[in-house]
Amino acid sequence: MNAVLLRELENLRRAPIESLRVKYREVFAEEPRSKHKEQLFRRLAWRMQTLLQGELSERARRRADEIANDADLRTLPPREWLAAALAGVEAVPTGLARSRHDRRIPVPGTQLSRDYGGKSVVVNILADSFEYEGRQYRSLSAIATEVTGTRWYGLAFFGLTDGRTKGVGHAGTR
Repeated sequence: MNAVLLRELENLRRAPIESLRVKYREVFAEEPRSKHKEQLFRRLAWRMQTLLQGELSERARRRADEIANDADLRTLPPREWLAAALAGVEAVPTGLARSRHDRRIPVPGTQLSRDYGGKSVVVNILADSFEYEGRQYRSLSAIATEVTGTRWYGLAFFGLTDGRTKGVGHAGTR
C-alpha cells in the first residue's frame, strides 16, 4: 500500500468524528448517513484505497459473485425439522407453521415443566401453539395466567428468560 495513503489513514483513525464527516463529504461528495466513527473510518479507508489502486478486475468481480451465490446454501437444518427428527416424527415439516422470532422458545416437540403450588405444570410446544392439559393456547403467558390466576410473563414463569432454561428438561424433549 502507498506510504502516503497509510499515513493519511492513520491520521484519520485518530481524528475526531467531525473531521471524518468532513473527509467523507470530500471523498464521496455526499452527506454521511452514519454517525458511527468506526463505520465512517472503514468506508473512507475502503474508498480511498479504491481510488488509489483501482476497482476489482472483472475476473475478481465474477469470482466474488460466484462465492456470494454459493453463500445462500443452508448449513444447518431448519429448527422445525430438527425438532421433528428428535421427536421421532415420520413426516418432517417443510416450513414454519407460524413465525416465531423469539429464540428463547424451544422448538416444537419440546415439553416444558414447572412446579407451581404443589402441582406439576407440563406444557407441550407445538408448531403453531402450546398445549396444556389437552387445551391449546396461543402463548405461554396465557398458560401461566391460567395456572396462577394472575397475569404472568410466560417466558419468566417457565424460566426461559436471561438465557436460563430451568423449565426445559424436567420432562425433556420427546
